[in-house]
Amino acid sequence: MREPLKLYDLAGADERVRFSPNCWRTRFALAHKALPCETVVWRFMEKDAIAFSGQGKVPVLVDGTRHVHDSWTIALYLEDTYPDRPSLFGGAAGRGLARFVNQWTSEVLHPAIAKVVLPDLVDILHEGDRDYYRSTREAAFGTTVGALRAAREDNVNALRTTLRPLRSTLADQKFLAGDAPNYADHVAFSAFLWAHASSPVKILAADDTLHAWCGRMFDAYDGLARLLPAAA
Repeated sequence: MREPLKLYDLAGADERVRFSPNCWRTRFALAHKALPCETVVWRFMEKDAIAFSGQGKVPVLVDGTRHVHDSWTIALYLEDTYPDRPSLFGGAAGRGLARFVNQWTSEVLHPAIAKVVLPDLVDILHEGDRDYYRSTREAAFGTTVGALRAAREDNVNALRTTLRPLRSTLADQKFLAGDAPNYADHVAFSAFLWAHASSPVKILAADDTLHAWCGRMFDAYDGLARLLPAAA
């Protein structure tokens, strides 16, 4: 019997709080492919634990003697290495479209969510990670956590505007991929899980039609996402 795959997965102070959207992309991809996987708790200051991957970020997937990092590269690896399992993309055209969703989420949606959740996310981290996370994120955004907290209302409104193309698409179909989720849904929804785990702020208005899609994604893959505790 082959060994299960191993995934290095970012956690907060509470090991159940796996808040990384990039790691969630991979967890959904593995569930979609029905590939058993063990997760290894990892935190920002434990870079030595993944030094074998030649870099310092998760997700890192170990498959026997092989290892792969970066969520998009992992998705391609899983699709090409396990073609007998359900497809993450539904063919070459779907792969290209998923690539666009992947980039839009990383380059547009993630920064918009980060401006809302960062002030609270610092509090859920392991104490050994907090100074590192605060300093690197403040440098990246060119502002302080306190300033982001003060601008929260404006940042929530800006985020809701950013979500318009996602909202209008999902008003007419169950998933980004159509009748069932694929990697495009994994990527976009993982950003919502990041907010769900990191901050009690409601990023969607009560009447937002995106709630229905979020509910379907929470239920997908035997309710995998429901294992993630919501931020208090």
